[in-house]
Amino acid sequence: MAGTQKSETKEPLYVVPPVTRAIALLRYIAAGNRCRNISNAAKTLDINRTTLIRLLATLEAESIIEPIADDGGYRLGTGLIALASEALNERSILQVARPFLKQLVEALNLSAHLGVLEGREIVYLARETPNSHLASTVREGTRLPAHATTIGRILLAEMPTASLRSLYAGQTMESFTTKTRTTLADLEKQLQNDRARGIAWSVANFEREIGSAAVAIHDHQARAVGAINVTGHASVFAEDGPHAEKIEHELKAVARAMSEALGYRGWSADQL
Repeated sequence: MAGTQKSETKEPLYVVPPVTRAIALLRYIAAGNRCRNISNAAKTLDINRTTLIRLLATLEAESIIEPIADDGGYRLGTGLIALASEALNERSILQVARPFLKQLVEALNLSAHLGVLEGREIVYLARETPNSHLASTVREGTRLPAHATTIGRILLAEMPTASLRSLYAGQTMESFTTKTRTTLADLEKQLQNDRARGIAWSVANFEREIGSAAVAIHDHQARAVGAINVTGHASVFAEDGPHAEKIEHELKAVARAMSEALGYRGWSADQL
């Protein structure tokens, strides 16, 4: 009778394809694509043209997107902004972050950011910038690969080895410069150094001519719930240069104060 038994294979996920397509469309618009040409957008998103038109109409009706009167096309709407605001307000780390980011900008005249880890990406939640032509253009909501960025590295460094290996098992790590670690073994070595130092440092590792440094933020349960970084011209981050020591000192001090604001008290003797 075995030959007549039905397969009991279960679907791995209970996903709803229309919702998946709607989310893909929102991310597409958020990236600056206006969907002025429906055919091109449908091809890029691999969505049926009629389906795309219906999705746009539905999202517009719910104020999730809104038409751009002068230029045509769509942008994210007030309905989505309101939802995002409610979600962000639930993140206590965001509630306390901005004054600390402003403190970093004032002390270092560099752009400062708050980011969190989501899978193999980081998501920027907040930023503050100096009055400079070199100010960061990274927007809140931007996603970047964790393995190649300082915020991502310092948060990955906090993960148990088994979790890190599971996260990147069978995954390709994109190279952005010759300094990008593209194998798990090389990444692990880099993360060991970041963890030992308590800071992830980059001199044009991710983007040419851009330097960065990041420190993790911990909450009252000693969890690394996010990280803050500062960015600027790569020359400012030269490790044998005149600015490196001040950048590391200020960034660690602000990260410590921000962690304490979240209830963290787990500093070791050499960190006090």
